[in-house]
Amino acid sequence: MKRVCVYSGSNLGSRPEYKESAILLGRILAENEIELVYGGSRIGLMGEISNEVLRNNGKVTGVMPRGLFAGEMLHDNLTNLIEVENMHERKHTMAELSDAFIALPGGLGTFEELFEVFSWAQLGIHHKPIGILNISNFFDPLLNMLQNTCKEGFMKKSNLNLISISSNPSELINMMKNYAPPKMENKWSQLA
Repeated sequence: MKRVCVYSGSNLGSRPEYKESAILLGRILAENEIELVYGGSRIGLMGEISNEVLRNNGKVTGVMPRGLFAGEMLHDNLTNLIEVENMHERKHTMAELSDAFIALPGGLGTFEELFEVFSWAQLGIHHKPIGILNISNFFDPLLNMLQNTCKEGFMKKSNLNLISISSNPSELINMMKNYAPPKMENKWSQLA
């Protein structure tokens, strides 16, 4: 795991634990010589994690669509900035560059990015580790929804093994380093 894509909020959220955990994750990434790949912003949790990686002599690659956001949002001290044409290209580039993915608390964009890489893993498009840093139980409602999705017959319970979950950044990184992709059932072969 040399590069980890982190999806997180462009806001700090209402609890100080969100910021504290983002900073701790940034420090752990730098200490483990894992490059951060993220959306390139200097605000919110995105800014906190990137600042901490840089403070600890780590590498940070930001991927930002040209002209989509106000210039003051762009982090001006990145190791590497990749400018792309649109959000689709941004997500594709971040996924291609990364060996793993971590979701921190965030809004719609964070959920969308998490579900996209989760769906791709379910389909076998990639076999990279996916982690959820469940700070202050932020993701519990989402995890309950996924359990209900299985219970109601819309997803195999084995698909939940595609995600590593912890409230501790160090533990999550260790889980992801030791991740082995589970053998997935191919529902399409059952229909033939």
